[in-house]
Amino acid sequence: MKNILFVSLGNVCRSPLAEGILKNKIEKSNKKAIIDSAGFESFNINEPPQKKAIKFAKKKGIDISEIRCRLFTVEDFDIFDEVYVMDSGSYRECQYFSRNEKDMEKVKFLMNVTSKPNKTVHNPNYFSEGGLEKTYKMLNEACDKIVDSI
Repeated sequence: MKNILFVSLGNVCRSPLAEGILKNKIEKSNKKAIIDSAGFESFNINEPPQKKAIKFAKKKGIDISEIRCRLFTVEDFDIFDEVYVMDSGSYRECQYFSRNEKDMEKVKFLMNVTSKPNKTVHNPNYFSEGGLEKTYKMLNEACDKIVDSI
């Protein structure tokens, strides 16, 4: 069993969507994993993801409405085997919290699992209407690879 954490800046869209996608795929595959998400901004602690993300996920058959935004903590390095970041900002934040090289060995750019080295997962807040769909496609592709690796 693997413990997997998705990390983005605010934990309000990309990382909870990735959490929901992977939980859905893990459940369907009958594999075992603990999956969570976290962020680095404190603005939305204990709140659900953005309404547009919840609505979009629901259209894809994924319920992320029960997820609550939380902050990344140093203890996450002890709990999770893999920490997938959405972008370079989240990578740098993980570096800040890391205690040693062992912690940072767990941190990977999510899109690296799809052979797209250090590629940023699009933040749909900065894109047009199709932004969530583009983000979903990236997350879905990466989550397929993660499930295959479990």
